[in-house]
Amino acid sequence: MKRLIATACVLGLSGAATAQTPGFDADATGPASPFAFAASGGKAARQATAPTGGAKVIGGEEAQPGAWPWQVALLVAGRPVGPDSQFCGGSLVLDRWVLTAAHCVHMADDTGQYADIDPAAITVLTGTEVLAPGQGDVIPVDAIFRHPAYVGTAFDNDIALIRLARPPQGAYATVDVPDADFGDQLDTPGVITIVTGWGLTEGGARPETLRQTRIEMLDRNQCNDAMLEARAEEAAKGFVYATQVFGLAEQDAYDAWDALLARAPAALSANMLCSGTYEGGKTACSGDSGGPLVVPLADGTYVQAGVVSWGLSAQNGKGCEETANFSAYTRISNFLPWLNQVIAENP
Repeated sequence: MKRLIATACVLGLSGAATAQTPGFDADATGPASPFAFAASGGKAARQATAPTGGAKVIGGEEAQPGAWPWQVALLVAGRPVGPDSQFCGGSLVLDRWVLTAAHCVHMADDTGQYADIDPAAITVLTGTEVLAPGQGDVIPVDAIFRHPAYVGTAFDNDIALIRLARPPQGAYATVDVPDADFGDQLDTPGVITIVTGWGLTEGGARPETLRQTRIEMLDRNQCNDAMLEARAEEAAKGFVYATQVFGLAEQDAYDAWDALLARAPAALSANMLCSGTYEGGKTACSGDSGGPLVVPLADGTYVQAGVVSWGLSAQNGKGCEETANFSAYTRISNFLPWLNQVIAENP
């Protein structure tokens, strides 16, 4: 169709991949839940076919010991500590409270019914950058609290809290989260951000050591425009054929197309942050879900602005799009009242 929105080229953002992937783990041949993906052996299977090469958060580097002491790994309980048992990330916001993504702890069963994971099915690894037996402190989970407005079939309100059975032993730290006003300041194009995680990397490799990559806040409207443009280009192929089948006049076809675009929901809601790079190739990937997106402050400290939520799926339908310009992160400041309420009511 000729009447497309302003192109992604004008925005400087690419929309090569059109599909959203929750946690980047949806796969044409496997389960969409990060937990189910790890529990089924999907990470090991993908690694078996991955080419050799350096492992990293896409476009990133290996984290230095102790650099991100609030970072935790969610593990399949009963499995040895390692890349195969890790399925999501998280961050310590208090001694016994881990912040993560709702899609990490809420999944569909074999009948398609969504429910929270049994707390006994997962453990949390703290105090280490290395996923290996004997590293860090493995802590049982006492309870899981998913945001009540989150549903497994959508992307909004993708936030959850995990209460640990006990405080971590060994070296760790907690990270601050912003209130509404500070959140507005952080959600400004150009603000530097850093995402960390043990997620799948270029070619599907599984890193044992925590990775980090430096990106920046992007304009949410530009990210939405890029997504809509990419989807419109793909949808136009079938739409043109449909207008021909129904014999629509040219003006009627244009009117129908404009109406379709007007009804298309925005990919990123006001509850999401858009962070990445204009050149692309730096992003979170499979297994990074639930992990922190932090902003470095002038005094040398950090504040966690976002939670890794979703990204663009690869053209082949497997994993994340490694050349994507951006990923979406849950905007934590929008949920501070809920976080405070849950923690206060569940001491």
